Amino acid sequence: MNLFFLASYFSYGQEKTADKDSFYILSPVEVKAVRASEKAPVTKTNISKKDIEKQNLGQDLPFLLNQTPNVVVNADAGNGVGYTGIRIRGTDATRINVTLNGIPYNDAESQGTFFVDLPDFASSVNSIQIQRGVGSSSNGAGAFGATINFSTNEINKKHYAELNNSCGSFNTWKNTLKFGSGILYNHFLLDTRLSNVSSDGYIDRASSKLHSIYISPAWVGEKDQIRFNLFKGYEKTYQAWYGVSEADLKAGNRKINYAGTEKPGEPYDNETDNYWQDHYQLFYTHRFNEQLSFNNTLFYTKGKGYYEEYRADQPYADYNLPDAVVGSTTYPNSDFIRQLWLDNNFYGEILSLQYHKQKTEFTLGGGYTKYEGNHFGELTWAQHGITGPARWYDFDALKTDLNTYAKLLYKISEKWNGYADLQYRHVKYDINGFRDHPALFIKNSYNFVNPKFGLSYNYAAWNGYASLSVAKKEPNRDDFEAAQNQQPKPEQLNDLELGIGKTRSNCSWGATIYYMDYKDQLVLTGKINDVGAYTRTNIPKSYRTGIELQGSVSPISWFKAAGNIAFSRNKVKNFTEYIDEYDNSGQYTGQKINNYPSTDIVLSPNAVGAATISFLPVKKLELSLISKYVSKQYLDNTQNEGRKLDPYYVQDARAIYSFHKGVLKEANLILQVNNLFNKKYEPNGYTYNYIYAGELSVNNYYFPMAGTNFMVAMNLKF
Repeated sequence: MNLFFLASYFSYGQEKTADKDSFYILSPVEVKAVRASEKAPVTKTNISKKDIEKQNLGQDLPFLLNQTPNVVVNADAGNGVGYTGIRIRGTDATRINVTLNGIPYNDAESQGTFFVDLPDFASSVNSIQIQRGVGSSSNGAGAFGATINFSTNEINKKHYAELNNSCGSFNTWKNTLKFGSGILYNHFLLDTRLSNVSSDGYIDRASSKLHSIYISPAWVGEKDQIRFNLFKGYEKTYQAWYGVSEADLKAGNRKINYAGTEKPGEPYDNETDNYWQDHYQLFYTHRFNEQLSFNNTLFYTKGKGYYEEYRADQPYADYNLPDAVVGSTTYPNSDFIRQLWLDNNFYGEILSLQYHKQKTEFTLGGGYTKYEGNHFGELTWAQHGITGPARWYDFDALKTDLNTYAKLLYKISEKWNGYADLQYRHVKYDINGFRDHPALFIKNSYNFVNPKFGLSYNYAAWNGYASLSVAKKEPNRDDFEAAQNQQPKPEQLNDLELGIGKTRSNCSWGATIYYMDYKDQLVLTGKINDVGAYTRTNIPKSYRTGIELQGSVSPISWFKAAGNIAFSRNKVKNFTEYIDEYDNSGQYTGQKINNYPSTDIVLSPNAVGAATISFLPVKKLELSLISKYVSKQYLDNTQNEGRKLDPYYVQDARAIYSFHKGVLKEANLILQVNNLFNKKYEPNGYTYNYIYAGELSVNNYYFPMAGTNFMVAMNLKF
């Protein structure tokens, strides 16, 4: 533990000032439009391609961000392959804006991000910027706590070929083949990638089979550039999203998986999630002169897939079917195999105009996106036969988003810069029914104005900033599953950020103080609405406030320590909890109400830290000890000690041996041992409670992570 706190004040990924400037300058125009430049008063972390390559051994994208400030990650399968999640400052994925080359990636309806649909996308990423807080204006769902944007469009001037192979615990494999032409005939270039990732998972049957392809041809002229990106992903994962009950966890059954167990005998072998996602991106950039450039982006994302389930002893009536009659016997119930499908189209156009001259950086941008989603369910088998239509529900949804923004960074003096950013969004929903409530039609529209203002200070090795930002955000699809007179209100966040830091050649440090004040935040309370659904409810007042410390030091050439630690308070004011009550016979009698004046926000730890200590004992060998600490988290908003995740501190060890010979430009042999000391911990979970015959029943479920495990990789560059 002492080793962690020794390094906890040293930051992750701190580059020298010159490196930070080049990170922004080399970014493509469409990425610059949504990223914050170095002098913008935005709390941010930049991650370079080199940093990504060290960690990219097969785990999903959230795990590559685990060492950045105030981040907590989790995985259904327990080893970072398959379905994974990320929280930043306690903010869940539905409130984190994600863009791929400036194009929205969040699911338009749920607003979540499913990185499992982009297998090995990290192998094509050149740089990542994480903005904490509201951040600068971007495209897509509102940033309600953080922004992550990925860039793949940097120009690789020289030809290259790479073969990257990893294998490790739980029969985990990653195979990646990359090729780039470099610039041909002064204008043309092509980047390609083919990837395969598979794993049995730590949790029983939590297997993943993931495939992806990336193709990116481009034409580069003196003033014009055209690039087309095609990346396709396919995932087949055995479901592991139910977690492990508290009773099983205490009994040592950490790997148990309840998915598929409704089937008599052996669990159903195809209780899987299956999804295909294709991305088509077309970029056109024109540089009028050294100061003025324009970008136009067209995109289309096609997603289609289903998850399959075995359901036992269910009424035919639930599927709008008559009872089955076999001979002289009538069967009102049956076992079923069903598929719940989503077939969606997401497309639009994004524009930006950027001006940069002497004291002024100005960006005018925006776009229009349209989402068309078809939700339907099909029965593929019934124990006693299917006597009617196999499709038992079929509902369409439409969402449009029109947004425009203007950003201005103005150099007031040699040391001071002023910043202003104003965004307007018009969002419209049309939902034509829900699976459980087919007659519920929703037509809502919203108009949001999101202003941001700030000052930044840069002099010699010092930098500082202050900003005040406002973000307003529409509800998710599930929030609308309520009666017409119970429709949710949009949420609002007022975010104050204060930062200071100092950077020298061999050390750096920084501190950020933030206060995020929420109005009408949507949270689960347990309340049943008028249509019998448990949906999120607006609460008047909640907030997050804290300090994030980060720094790095390299006193000698063969040693570097880097890390960060965040301390925070995350509170709901005047929270009301609703608990279902049942009498001795199991009849529902209503809901009990409990009131709490001030409680911690669900899954929001008060302390999160990360540290990396690296040694270079010989020229070609790098040894690193990687640490992560997360304090306790509560599973609901009641701050009940009986419904929480325990704190955890885990350490990984990594060795990288690099060499080159002949046509081999670079070879990296990487060995990483995760959870070095076999810590048993759970970074995610959920709870539900009810009262039966006057007694409270608490049901906690957890998502355990694997004990000690390893990955080994051989990465070859030609």
